[in-house]
Parts: sequence; C-alpha cells; structure tokens
Amino acid sequence: MRRLTVTALVLLAASTVPARPPADPKGPPVDTSFLKQYAETRGFLLGRPTKPKVTPDGKHVLFLRADPATKRQSLFEFELATAKTREVLSADTILRGGAEVLTPEEKARRERQRVSAGGFADYHLNPAGTHILVALANTLYVFDRTGGGVRALKSGGEGAIVDPKWSPDGKLIAYARGFDVACYDLAADREVAVTTGGTVVKTHGLAEFVAQEEMGRHSGFWWSPDSASIAYTEADHTGVEQWWVADPFKPDVPPAPQFYPRPGRKNVSVRLGVKPVRGGETVWVEWDRAKYEYLAAVKWERGDFSLMTQDRLQQKLVLHRANPTTGAARAIVEEKDAAWVNIPGEVPIWAGGFMAWTGTGPNGLEVQRRDAMSGELNGVLVKADQNPLAVVASYQVRFGGPGPDVKGAAVLTAPDPTQQQIQVASLGPDVVIVTPGPEEWSKLTKESGMHTAAFGGYGQHAVTTTTLKQMPRTKVFDDLRKELGELPSVAAEPPFTPNVTVEKVDDFWTAVVRPRDFDAKKKYPVVLDVYGGPRHLHVVQAMRNWLVPQWLADQGFVVVAVDNRGTPGRGRDWERAVYQKFGTVPLDDQVKGVHALCDKHPELDRDRVGIVGWSFGGYMAANGVLRRPDVFKAAVAGAPVTDWEDYDTHYTERYMGLLPESKAAYQEASLLPLAAKLERPLLLVHGTADDNVYYRHTLRLSDALFRAGRPFEALALPGVTHMYSADPVVMERLWARNASFFRQHLGGPR
Repeated sequence: MRRLTVTALVLLAASTVPARPPADPKGPPVDTSFLKQYAETRGFLLGRPTKPKVTPDGKHVLFLRADPATKRQSLFEFELATAKTREVLSADTILRGGAEVLTPEEKARRERQRVSAGGFADYHLNPAGTHILVALANTLYVFDRTGGGVRALKSGGEGAIVDPKWSPDGKLIAYARGFDVACYDLAADREVAVTTGGTVVKTHGLAEFVAQEEMGRHSGFWWSPDSASIAYTEADHTGVEQWWVADPFKPDVPPAPQFYPRPGRKNVSVRLGVKPVRGGETVWVEWDRAKYEYLAAVKWERGDFSLMTQDRLQQKLVLHRANPTTGAARAIVEEKDAAWVNIPGEVPIWAGGFMAWTGTGPNGLEVQRRDAMSGELNGVLVKADQNPLAVVASYQVRFGGPGPDVKGAAVLTAPDPTQQQIQVASLGPDVVIVTPGPEEWSKLTKESGMHTAAFGGYGQHAVTTTTLKQMPRTKVFDDLRKELGELPSVAAEPPFTPNVTVEKVDDFWTAVVRPRDFDAKKKYPVVLDVYGGPRHLHVVQAMRNWLVPQWLADQGFVVVAVDNRGTPGRGRDWERAVYQKFGTVPLDDQVKGVHALCDKHPELDRDRVGIVGWSFGGYMAANGVLRRPDVFKAAVAGAPVTDWEDYDTHYTERYMGLLPESKAAYQEASLLPLAAKLERPLLLVHGTADDNVYYRHTLRLSDALFRAGRPFEALALPGVTHMYSADPVVMERLWARNASFFRQHLGGPR
C-alpha cells in the first residue's frame, strides 16, 4: 500500500477494500471472517436481552431481544415464579410482513441514543402494569397484557412522533409530534393538542441537539404527578448557526439542515413551561436564564417539581425546586468548580419528607431530611462515600418496598475505574437517621466486571453482568436476593476469549491484548487503541470491549490501551487536569503509559508503536503522530475533531472555556497549525453523513496537509454517520484496512 497525496486520493471519494485484501509483503492476507461475523452480530450483542424492567406487581421482568436474523427487537416476558420466558410482542406481528420505515427524526434520535437494531427501540409500561406502549414506523401501539390485543393510536396531523410517555394515572399518552406536544385520550380515542405554534426554529417538547448529545437529556416534556399538566421545554433556535449535512455521494438529495451551536456563538435559548393538558395558559418557570442558560434535567414526581441548570461555563450547577402554579423557582443545592461541574448521573429522588441527591461534590450520595412546612433541606443523613469498601463513581438510587415505611438505596460503586459494582443499604423504617458503614452496605454484586441493575418496587431486580471472560448476561433475583433464573439469550458467542490483561502500571490503568498465538521470544509492534476523552473509561473489565482489539492483535501486534488524566473515577484533580489542555495532557499521559508498558513487558517494541482511535480517539491518534512522531510511527484517525472551534458548545466549552477569552487554549489544541509537521504515515477516516463530528473536520486537516505538502491517506465513508459500526460492511472493511495499514508501516513480529 503506497502513501497518497490529497490529489491522488480525491478528497470526497471513498477508498475500497476487497473482502480479502491482497497479500502484504510483510505477512499473510488479512482474514476478515471474524470481522464479518462481528459486524453481522453487532459485536455479538444481537440476541442478548436489553432494557430489563420489573413489572409493578413484581411478578415478571420484561425485556427486549433482537432476532439475529432479522435484526429486529421484540418484547419478551420472564415469569419469576416459573422462570419461563415467552415472546409478548414483535414488530413482525404488528407490521404483518410490511417494511419498517423510520422518519428522519427517529433515525436521528436513535443515532443520539446509539441504537442500531430495528423493531422496538424501547417500551413503556402503564403504572398498573396492564398495558405496554411501543412505537413503530411513526405509529403508537398499546398492547393489552391481559387480553393480548394490540391497538393502534390514530394520532391526527402530520409530523414525526417521538418520546411517548404514559400519564401517571394511565389514562393518557403524551408525545412530541412535529414540533409540539400532544396527548392521546384512550377513553375518547382521540388526540388532544397540548401545545401549539411550534416550528422548526421554536420547538415545544423536544430536547435540543446538545441536550441529547452531551447532557444525556433526551426528553423535552414531563408529566405532573396528578396527570393534569405537562411541563415542556421551548427551545428557541433563533440566531443559532445552521449547518447542513450534505452527502457528496448523493448529490440529488438536498442537504439536511441542523442547528449546530459552536463555541463563542449563539446557543439555543431554552425555557420551561407548565400547561394544563385540557387547555389553559402556560406558566413559565422563572430562573435566571441569562446566567444559567442550560437546562440539564427536569423531574416531577411525588409532588416535587425540580430542575437542574448550568451556567454556560459549566462551572456552576444549581438544583431548583419550582412551584408549577406560579412558576417561582428556588435554588436548594448549588455546586461549583473552578474548571467544570459534571451533570450528576441521576436527578434527585423525592420520597416523602426526604430527598436523595446524587451530586458531584465531596459528599457523593446524600439523603436529606426536608421540613414539611418550609420545604427546606436539613442535614445529610446518608453519605455513600463513607463506605470504605469502594470509591463511589456514580449512582443508581431507588426508594421502594412493600409499604411506605420501608426505604432502600442501591448505589453504583467502583472499587477501581475498570469495573462497577452495585451495593445496597437499608435506610431504616421511614428513613430513620442512619449513616451506613461497612456493616450496613451490602454487596449486591461481587464478581469483577461491569454490573448494572433494574429494580422493582418490592425488591426484585435484574442484574446485567459482563466480565473479561464473559459477554453480558442478565440474571433475575427476588427481594431476598435469591437467584430465580437468567433472561435467555439467543446471541452467537464469540469464537474466542480475548487474551487481555487489565492492570495498573505506574499511575495508569492499562490493558494489554496479546495475540492468541503469542510467542514470548519475539518482539511485537504495538498498536495503542485510544480514546482518552473526558467522561469515558476505555480500560474496563468487559469482554465485549476487547473482541476487535483481539482480532487486531492476532494479525501480529500487541494492542494496548491507557486511561489518561481527564478520565473519570480517579478524583477531581485527576479528571480536571485536562482543563484547557486537550492537546497536551492526554497525549503526554498516553506516551507515559505506553513507555511504562514497554518497560514492563519486553515483548513490546517501543520503536514500532502505532495509534488508532475514533471521535476523541481520532483526535488523539492524529495528535499523536503530529506532536510525537518520536513515539508514534503510524496513525489511523477516525472521525477526528481537528479544530475545537468547530465542535458543539456544551461539550467543548466545558473543557476549553469560552471564546474569545480562551482563544489561546483553542489554538494550542487545534491540529491544523501542526499539519506542516507531519512526518509519519497517517490515515484519516470519516463518514460523509456525520452530524456529530462533521466531515468538515477531516476536510480541513486534509486541506492543511495538502497545502503544507505533506503526504497522507484518507478514506471517506459515503453516507456513514458517526456511528460507523451500524453498517456491517463498513465495520468489516474498515478494520481490515486498519490492519493492513499498520502491517505495512509497523511490520510484524520479529
């Protein structure tokens, strides 16, 4: 494979890779059979249970599972008493052989939520647990669990239907249709408009782009506990820069417009209103929106209406308690940080006279008593970080039980950053003041790995576990923690178990993936599989994460990974070390980590190190060969951010600061001024339809390299979005190309 200039590769054209590339002079042909299987099975995850939910009566666990052949998700039911499973509802039953057609809005929503399977993306139980709501092909369906019938809702008007939700009393279903909120009256069998006048510029009830992509807020409306009102967002995009996703592979298709706020430019203006479902005026919630322009989260339950806001710098986060009748809002919790404040993983849980707050401050999980008359919070009753068995990273909290006086909390903890465990503690009858120590906190999970859980109101729970030796499995337990069975999987199992070692070397958590035919007498070229960005852990004890790295290692490399400063789970100073230093601190740590691994493992050839990554990892890969050609001899940079002024506001300004005052930090982190320094082989890969990291990023770096006279390679992926792995052929061909690239420039074992 020869290195190409921009002129030879033609910037907008896609390179092609045959199913079995021609023999490389430094090794045998790349065998893509595993990649094909991996791609077709979506990483061997198709057919595994997902989204388990315990029914309100505690008798069943519902879950979604995709058919590996059709790649459509259907709904299943596990009965706790008998441990038997049955299919409840399928997309094929509803469509009766017809095609499933997704609206552009639903495609975008699934992209934001990283959902690639067809069929049901989600499902919703009514409060009584007797009916299930699903969405399919822009139509809502209600399934009767008792009678077995399926009812299609005849929503009126036009527009995509997204985000359906049951009312708390189970009589209405609300959703966003087009640019407004509507609800369906099941008794009257008709749709009722809740908001009107929404437009593409000023939407009602829809989460704006940065809320979905960066805040984890995918909804724009919330039911009142009495089912009489709905709180909804009005997102005003007036003055926000508009970009267009144009696919040069399809010049006959008009570009898709998107409001895309960039650093230093106008943001979407969001306000929160409350409106009666049956008609009436909107009451707007009043907070200092000029100072706190981000609406990060909203929760309305048990009579408590709360919202979480951030200032644009994201150095302040405020939890407000609001009056839905008057719109008055009062700050009850404030958090500050000189760099940035993370959005907590769980908005507050209200329970009677108490509030659980999973904040980001030194207290971690807090349960506070609230005065019945004033509503003031008074005293921290529980602090999860007092448990010396684990360092708490993030949380899942629940209150429940057979009676109102039984309270419990479940906490997601991290003994180290490579795994997460679940612990539970009883807070006592009526939450009597209890400060759990080691003897009160009880481990719900013990096996090293990644664990998540779904809880029922009476203590039943479904725990999903993956380890370095095991793909995800979900087991069901009763309220006494007795195992009742496992949700059945029909997924194909990987043909091998990764030969991966996770260990802490010097100050870094690392992973080393050796070939399955590893020969300790040989020196191996090294490929650094990198991400390196904030809010993401790459080195985790989960088998699914190391399947493709194992295939790459089997081509004659040792694949390694390092979690640098800036990644979560290591404390405030470790995480904030990257503030305004994207271009230097993460890369310096990656170099230190790789060198430490080479020092410890003599089979790693420190003179032949390559680097590969996607998204932030793509930025890191390109940054590696541009800044440290002495360390990295070749790089594959997938969908890289090449200039942070071209990424969205909420993510970028959190870590880089505002423009123009932080201009120097942005320039220092940009790859464009470094183009003339390229002296190592670089392959740029990017989807032309990417609406997260726009294709513009790769084009700008390509142009800078071309004008600087530096040779490089580029691979455009026509019609591919940021979630490239959703296309099986692309997934297969891309990794085959990566292997050939590194084999050419790094060689093989010696």
